Amino acid sequence: MDDPGCAPDSDSPDPNVLAKLPKVIDIVEDGDLILDVTLENSKDTIRSVRAIQHRLASREPLPAPKKRVRLAFRVSLDVLKRQSQYFDKLLTDSRFQEARDISNAFAALSLKHVKPEAAEAQDLPWIKIQDDDQATHFAYRDGALSDLFRILHGKEVVTKQVTMPFVTTLAVLADRFDCSAAVSKSLLADLKFKWPVTNRKPVRDEIAIMSRNNEDILRQKILVAWLLNQPNRFQLATKEIIMNGSCRWSPFAEDDGTSDATWWYLQDGIEEELQFRRQCILNTIASVQRHFLKLYTSRTRQCKLGYDSSAACDSYQLGEIFKFLTNKNLMFLVDFSPASLDLIADTSLLQIDTILATLRQCPSYQIDKNHTNCGLRTRMLPILDFIQGLLSANSIPISRIAWKNNRQSVAWQPPDAGGKTPAEAKPFSFTRSLAGDQRLRFEHAMGADKFAKDVFMASSWDWTAEDQGQDRLPSTTPRWSMK
Repeated sequence: MDDPGCAPDSDSPDPNVLAKLPKVIDIVEDGDLILDVTLENSKDTIRSVRAIQHRLASREPLPAPKKRVRLAFRVSLDVLKRQSQYFDKLLTDSRFQEARDISNAFAALSLKHVKPEAAEAQDLPWIKIQDDDQATHFAYRDGALSDLFRILHGKEVVTKQVTMPFVTTLAVLADRFDCSAAVSKSLLADLKFKWPVTNRKPVRDEIAIMSRNNEDILRQKILVAWLLNQPNRFQLATKEIIMNGSCRWSPFAEDDGTSDATWWYLQDGIEEELQFRRQCILNTIASVQRHFLKLYTSRTRQCKLGYDSSAACDSYQLGEIFKFLTNKNLMFLVDFSPASLDLIADTSLLQIDTILATLRQCPSYQIDKNHTNCGLRTRMLPILDFIQGLLSANSIPISRIAWKNNRQSVAWQPPDAGGKTPAEAKPFSFTRSLAGDQRLRFEHAMGADKFAKDVFMASSWDWTAEDQGQDRLPSTTPRWSMK
């Protein structure tokens, strides 16, 4: 919170008071206002910085972080009012003490016939501002704050190394002082910031999960793109976290106190929406293997060849499907004992593309040379192609413009749903007409956005509707709606 500040008494300046004032940084030399800023760092932030310094001892050393940093900035009141609605209200509305202090200081200078632009720093109004590191956990916010004021005044930033934590801190400060538009413009035109890559493909035999450091950077990218109005970056980053998952979304996650920065719980309902969309997609993919396991454990004959060995073929296929899914950690054996729950792996960071690629590895099992095309692979590949095509729809990631302007129309998660399936969700039946629709084989197919949302949010899925004789009507033109 901002504490009210006042200008030092210029009629009888106290040398002791003047000696305690911080050094003034001239953002503009003819500024008519002093912002007296106190930045506080927590013990955890200081400890983390020291740990980083120890690991990077061979590189250029960073300055030692301080628990409290006090800086003074000489700025232009007119520029702040024009660029920031926060400062416009704080410094001009007479209901605030800061605005009254400015009026009194200007009145005192007017009596001495001194213009504020030409006055000494100690004679100008001093406005106190306090900021802590709760949102960013960044110990060097003084540099980001200095460059923020330079950006507002049309000056060049002085920071040489523009990193992701620096840009994130800049975005958080811009959001606090309500001046995101100016910072967003500078990010593209002046800083020319290169966004770090977080979607690196794993090398051979490497576990395809996102590391905590990569997720930390990815979440910062989402936050910065949201705060600084970067819709394309926001859409790409939100899709990336949906496809890769988050350690925060794990049912086994424990709060260790290291994930309380503001980007570890994304604001404005974004966190819940991203998690819900991923859950919908995972439920849809998991329904494929559940569907075929249910078929092969039912009394309905799946082998259509009509041989005496057809019953044995079904039993053989069931065993091979079961063995394949358990060996690939796509299914886990859980019985009535509570101890069996420990066998369930944490899939919060399991990549969706990895799941689909693993399912495509299902071999063409056959009990003998006569039973060709009886296994799971032949029946499942068209379904996987169908799902892969839907994942390229624009409705999978969050659109910043739509989420900002009309959230209810694009949200997947219904209000007060608690992560449950919406009441208006309908069953979905996969037909041959959908499997043969060439439009789904291309990204961003026309009409696929709403259709993808409907499929992933369905209340149930029937992936062999026509095979089981449930569709009484002949197939016609593909319908882009739910049955």
